[in-house]
Amino acid sequence: MPPFFAVALRITWIAVLGYWLWAARSAKPARQQEPFAKRLWVYWLPLLVAVFLLGPGDRFGHSFLREQFVPHTTFVYSLGLALAVSGAALAILSRMMLGRNWSATVQLKQEHELITTGPYRLVRHPIYSGLLLLFLGNAVMVGDWRGLLAVAIVLASFWRKLRLEETWLTEHFGESYRLYQARTKALIPEVL
Repeated sequence: MPPFFAVALRITWIAVLGYWLWAARSAKPARQQEPFAKRLWVYWLPLLVAVFLLGPGDRFGHSFLREQFVPHTTFVYSLGLALAVSGAALAILSRMMLGRNWSATVQLKQEHELITTGPYRLVRHPIYSGLLLLFLGNAVMVGDWRGLLAVAIVLASFWRKLRLEETWLTEHFGESYRLYQARTKALIPEVL
């Protein structure tokens, strides 16, 4: 990957991770939380595998994972970077909208509020949508099949996480959450 694109992608990831760490300081205390071991195996470990897959390609040798699914061209790098930056912006904006209700894990907060404005008007889980777009942009920039495998792993992990969140939110908010689910897709407006 050309140096400009590599640096721009790295800055995008640092911006997301930096904002996440900074903003996490003000989250409300948890009222209910998924057990640590389950979070580790079902959420954090798959994300680490995906990050490993998107890392330097030489560790994968000449395997199928190193085969290209898109050409390494300036246009493809630009498209991938645009997807990554758009995803990062959506994830950060969505995180800002949640405010103190946000958590890195599946939790119900004390005095939990249902947010249905901003990006949450379009999808129920715009942070996941944004992070998936960021991973997809990264995968396009890598250009190898390992990138798409990383996106599939992240999608599976997020899908499992959002299903649990929705169970808890439905139990907590009842009919208001069911109505929100009926009118708003989970990850992609009007699609999924």
